[in-house]
Amino acid sequence: MLHINDLTFRYGGRVLFDRATAVVSKGHRVALVGRNGTGKSTLLKLIAGQLQTDAGAIGVPTGTKIGMVAQEAPSGATTLIDAVLAADTERTALLAEAETATDPMRIGEIHARLADIEAHSAPSRAAQVLSGLGFDADAQSRPCSDFSGGWRMRVALAGVLFARPDLLLLDEPTNHLDLEATIWLEGYLKNYPHTILLVSHDRDLLNSVPTTTIHVDQGRLVTYAGNYDQFLKQRRANMERLQAMATKQEAKRKHMMAFVERFRYKATKARQAQSRLKALEKLETITLMEDDAEVVFNFPQPDEMAPPLIALDGVTIGYGDRAILRRVNLRIDMDDRIALLGANGNGKSTLVKLLAGRLEAMAGEVKRPTKLRVGYFAQHQQDELDLSLTPIQQTQRIMPLAPEEKVRAHLGRFGFQQSKAETRISDLSGGEKARLLLALMSRETPHILMLDEPTNHLDVDSREALIEAINGFEGAVILISHDPHLIELTADRLLLVADGTVQPYDGDLDDYRRFLLDRARAERAAAKGGETADAGASRKDQRRAAAEARATLAPLKKKATDAESQVNKLTEEKRKIEAKLADPALYSGPSDKLQKLQIDLGVVDKKLSAAEEAWLEHLEAYESAAAEAGV
Repeated sequence: MLHINDLTFRYGGRVLFDRATAVVSKGHRVALVGRNGTGKSTLLKLIAGQLQTDAGAIGVPTGTKIGMVAQEAPSGATTLIDAVLAADTERTALLAEAETATDPMRIGEIHARLADIEAHSAPSRAAQVLSGLGFDADAQSRPCSDFSGGWRMRVALAGVLFARPDLLLLDEPTNHLDLEATIWLEGYLKNYPHTILLVSHDRDLLNSVPTTTIHVDQGRLVTYAGNYDQFLKQRRANMERLQAMATKQEAKRKHMMAFVERFRYKATKARQAQSRLKALEKLETITLMEDDAEVVFNFPQPDEMAPPLIALDGVTIGYGDRAILRRVNLRIDMDDRIALLGANGNGKSTLVKLLAGRLEAMAGEVKRPTKLRVGYFAQHQQDELDLSLTPIQQTQRIMPLAPEEKVRAHLGRFGFQQSKAETRISDLSGGEKARLLLALMSRETPHILMLDEPTNHLDVDSREALIEAINGFEGAVILISHDPHLIELTADRLLLVADGTVQPYDGDLDDYRRFLLDRARAERAAAKGGETADAGASRKDQRRAAAEARATLAPLKKKATDAESQVNKLTEEKRKIEAKLADPALYSGPSDKLQKLQIDLGVVDKKLSAAEEAWLEHLEAYESAAAEAGV
């Protein structure tokens, strides 16, 4: 499907890719991973033809339809549903031609092609995609101009998903989504019928969707089988094996040099010494894999405060005369870790603004200690940074009485050592700007952190650092995030913001996923005709149909499960061999033992590759059948 051969590309005087090579097979779902700035987004633009290579080639089969989310969101009076339908340019062109074609043969060809691409079902498919991304039937018929930029970017994403290109290029597709839409997208991509190349920092998405991972590392493309966690495991094993080989080679080099130094000037041994010098020159240098620098930051610890930090009693929240949330009762203590669930537009950010003191209650009582300090992080705050300043200058502006040493120490908590603290903010990456905002919002040692989508510009490692920082913080945390991994590892209390209320959600995030999927199935069923008059008979038919679907899927599921067990078995066998090869003592013992282990590793590698391929085929067959059956 996609061949990248000896790709070289320079950007701003820096070499991003240096003779990089990779192959993506048809139907595979591939994650592109690597630290910010390594060129992942640039590679997608190169593949899409938006940039030209300096050397090398990027090839796809003739006629391959490549899809990438447009940089400009749709706007104007066009309705959402029409904007999405227009994204399938072939269907649009064929329908237009059908209106004017007069040649009977051409008319037949047009209608045959429209049938092939299932043009008759296009409106319902477009509506399903828009619904999954958070647009109800009423919203779908409204003009694009009615919606904000973030919502219109969802429409752009809906368009490229609806068009179902042969090669789907996705660059941070969850950035403008809420948790509900992110969960829907995860399921949609797992069942996507064609090839996907995905750039994301959402760890759950990187683990649930990809069948292959390509690491962008030091200008090269390194391919690994499996998802993100499997990639990390394999890369660590490779690093340990290379380190063991380098240790063995260094010992051999020292032994040979000792002989040379001892006998190079002795006539009877000079020839042997020269021979060893030549052998030394021929020793291939083992290049060790560079481990990514660890990202660490932490929040300052607050002083203890008597509970509750905040108490809401019968509170109504809104703007002007329009109430968004009514009769909200909520208590927040120092040890609370609360995540807010609910679709965008339901009032999560409105609630956080009230809790942060940025919004007054319309009715009810809000109690908070006068000495309570709140740290508030919101997505739009990056716009408030003065790009002409450095992080230390920006921090000094809002901490005018603090000595410079204290300002530098505070920035150091968030990874801004001297060089970064004195870099202009305009030259910082999006992730670095997000860390700067976290530093600014916590400058007064808050008792409670209000975090509204804090991960949008953070890479995977920075997100892990944020998780560690939240879990190490001794105050309260209120979190809004579309990142399930962040919520699962930090929140111990879930609140559902929906239908104008705020209620405790009794369950975990897996329960919430099932709740959303069940609701989506119910909505699809209602759209296909609604409930029958005999509700009891309908439920009986549904149960029978579900049982029949499970019976049909059982053999496919068993094949996938058996294949996965074989992969796990071979992976463990490989791990044991690699552990033996990583033992430096092995290289000072009999060579036949080393050779046997190397041969065994090669055999297991081949078996594992074949097993993984079989597993992916069985898994895709099962998931496709399950999706068609609606199970």
